[in-house]
Amino acid sequence: QVSLVESGGGVVQPGGSLTLSCVASGFHMPYHGFGWFRQAPGKEREGVSCIGSRTIFYADSVKGRFSISRDDAKKTVFLQMNSLQPEDTAVYYCATDPLAQGCTSAHASGVMDPNTAFDYWGQGTQVTVSS
Repeated sequence: QVSLVESGGGVVQPGGSLTLSCVASGFHMPYHGFGWFRQAPGKEREGVSCIGSRTIFYADSVKGRFSISRDDAKKTVFLQMNSLQPEDTAVYYCATDPLAQGCTSAHASGVMDPNTAFDYWGQGTQVTVSS
């Protein structure tokens, strides 16, 4: 049985930091890339960052502030978020990306498309940035 479980969300003041975790149970890690997306109320789901075996992508809105990493032995993907701002407030989702096709495409196009290669999604974790 497969599952993606995100954790690490919470309430933080502007300028603060959070680290999100995504535990990928039942997945063969070397086969998969992973992506982090977010969705704010009333807005479309937005790609934030993704990681393959040799590819990493960041959306312009988070470049220089967020850092993605993975620990295949622990079946966990991380998103370190620094210098958080109110506009980062959203539900953050982890998704699998078989063979990192979505991340490779994002690296080439500059856009992470949630409607293509990312095929399995977690339930999300809420991040709220507020003073």
